[in-house]
Amino acid sequence: MRPFLMRLLIVLGGLWTLPNTAIGLLLGAIGLPFGAHAHWRRRDLALVFHRWPWGPGGAITFGNVILHTGDNLDSPCVTYAHRAGHGDEPAIMLADHERAHVYQYLVLGPLFLPLYLVFGGISVRNRFERAADRYARTGRGWWPFSES
Repeated sequence: MRPFLMRLLIVLGGLWTLPNTAIGLLLGAIGLPFGAHAHWRRRDLALVFHRWPWGPGGAITFGNVILHTGDNLDSPCVTYAHRAGHGDEPAIMLADHERAHVYQYLVLGPLFLPLYLVFGGISVRNRFERAADRYARTGRGWWPFSES
């Protein structure tokens, strides 16, 4: 795809998912007085709030915002299938997993959160999480409605 067209699609996707990004920005800003700090990750098309002070650990994405409880998004993590005991899978990079969610948000915009919840929320059964794990393992297949 031509670079200009790709940039245009990213901008349009960013506008489409702006309500989700606004939620992430609000939550990220709430974390700032408690030690969170933010920086833009161009590769991930996201503003990342590191050291976000709440949650069980890991990261969560809202539009073009990633809330991360750790210091470095480029860290290994286990897949949902591995954590659920569905097999012994190699570790993936958390940044790659969350980037897949950013791509999903860019396409689905305000439909992402309702669909994510309908398909199981934070769970190994959720096709959005399986697709993000697949993308993190292979660099392909971030779309939740395909199996490649």
